[in-house]
Amino acid sequence: MIKWQDIDTVLLDMDGTLLDLAFDNYFWQIYVPQQYALQKQLTDSEATARLTDWIGRHQGTLNWYCLDFWSDELGLDIATLKRRVAQRIGYRHGAEDFLASLRASGRKVIMVTNAHPDALALKVERTGIDRYFDALVSSHQYRAAKEEQAFWQTLREHHPFDAPRALLVDDSLPVLASAQQYGIGHLWSILHPDSSTDARPHTDPFPAIGDFAQVMPARAS
Repeated sequence: MIKWQDIDTVLLDMDGTLLDLAFDNYFWQIYVPQQYALQKQLTDSEATARLTDWIGRHQGTLNWYCLDFWSDELGLDIATLKRRVAQRIGYRHGAEDFLASLRASGRKVIMVTNAHPDALALKVERTGIDRYFDALVSSHQYRAAKEEQAFWQTLREHHPFDAPRALLVDDSLPVLASAQQYGIGHLWSILHPDSSTDARPHTDPFPAIGDFAQVMPARAS
């Protein structure tokens, strides 16, 4: 269980942690290749193969998460395409109740996401998720992805917190490893980031949340 008595600051990822990763996986794995295939007169399978290799080369870098970068690279208006399928955006099961409990607990709660500011704004618009946070931080503001130590250093400069008494919940194992290297004391992953697929087996080195109802913080006294 999460040792809430030892935690003052809660850092939460957005996609795959609080919001269902099914939207992003559908968008990048199905919808964008379809649109690229139409533009380039390719079959869907040809477009998917080309984009999977192309996008994969940038994984873990800020470019991988940058809508402007991919708009330029692919010749598609990625932000506009996201709006066309925005009805698919939604919370993961139990996530909103978890956020409400965090607010009631009196702890500092900060969103830390690699999402591009335009993608973040769209998801705030669709979900109202911003009302649960003291601050929303996109790694693009710091010009460093969460996989990089520079992100955590800059985050702490802008939003001071005691790293050993901070909790990070994130569905990305490389991000959790980066936070561990920085010295964040409490690290949890997510077992089922995408509702359209099966839960992943718990084989990573971090404890994992299967159901937010099992890790609710106590209400502030």
